[in-house]
Amino acid sequence: MKTALVIRHVAFEDLGLFERTLVAAGYQIRYLEAGMDELTWIEPMVPDLLVVLGAPISVNDEEKYPFLEDEIDMLAMRLRSDLPTLGICLGAQLMARALGAKVYPGPQKEIGWKELQLTDEGQQSALRHLSKEKTPVLHWHGDTFDVPKGAVHLASTDAVKNQAFSWKKKGLAVQFHPEVTPQGMERWFIGHSLEIEKTDDISVQQLRDDTKRFAYEMDVYGNAFMEAWLKEINN
Repeated sequence: MKTALVIRHVAFEDLGLFERTLVAAGYQIRYLEAGMDELTWIEPMVPDLLVVLGAPISVNDEEKYPFLEDEIDMLAMRLRSDLPTLGICLGAQLMARALGAKVYPGPQKEIGWKELQLTDEGQQSALRHLSKEKTPVLHWHGDTFDVPKGAVHLASTDAVKNQAFSWKKKGLAVQFHPEVTPQGMERWFIGHSLEIEKTDDISVQQLRDDTKRFAYEMDVYGNAFMEAWLKEINN
């Protein structure tokens, strides 16, 4: 059985619908809790797949959260060896840092459902299943990143240029959240309640309504995206 090691930062941001996809593809999933589990004890080259999930903290907060440096080191080793690695939101920003790119506040905070604009390379990748013709995706971030030198830019939105990049054949970083489920989002509304209250033009009710509106498409196309990416990295 293949192994998927998942680094989780907050309990409510988990694999979501991707857990079902990975299990169906024959992966045994193991979560590590950042800040609780000792990441330096893990051999980063052993898992068949490493997934680093999101969190409401910044890559640039290493002094407050020293485990971020351990994650960057793990990612750098895997990416140098082109081992299957997926970063979502904070995970994508950590991948960018591990590859020597800058992470910094974006032009605006991006929270809510929005269509992706795929590059030509993005249209040829697994992200084709998340194109604007098929489904919006959930965004929930304040920081963004430069695309690392040697990486391939895959997606943008009208507000934030760099939304996804690929690295060699088996690294993928996405700043948005293709993994979310309607049930899981209810936990997000609780965990992110303060941020929602302090951000203009969004509300729990609006986010809940949009989630219900796009839930079916996200389930279908999010699963198709993950299945396609797993095929890419295992060929």
